[in-house]
Amino acid sequence: MFQALAASTRRDILRRTIEAERSVSELARDYDMSFAAVQKHVAVLEAAELIVKRAEGRERLVRANPEMIARARALLARYEDLWRSRISRLDDLLAEDSATDETDETDSDPGSAPRGSTTT
Repeated sequence: MFQALAASTRRDILRRTIEAERSVSELARDYDMSFAAVQKHVAVLEAAELIVKRAEGRERLVRANPEMIARARALLARYEDLWRSRISRLDDLLAEDSATDETDETDSDPGSAPRGSTTT
């Protein structure tokens, strides 16, 4: 599914078919590529079940598949939650490390001799 969404043209086709059902011919008019190339993009989206294609006379009409889009959205939301928690944990670890470094710096007085040494 995400491989199908990797190409910007396919994401645009999906966006346009969410708005309204469109013919493949109508979709192809807006791209600087051949009709066959647009058909291939549509086929990739159809194979990923992100769109549904149906025949109406000689035309092939394409519409987004809201169920599959909802599944993709839910999957992305789970990954977003996972990565946000990992980043939050990393932030916490970095804050702990930074606090430890600051404590170490305030423990030593730059004008005094290092710990464990004697001055004569």
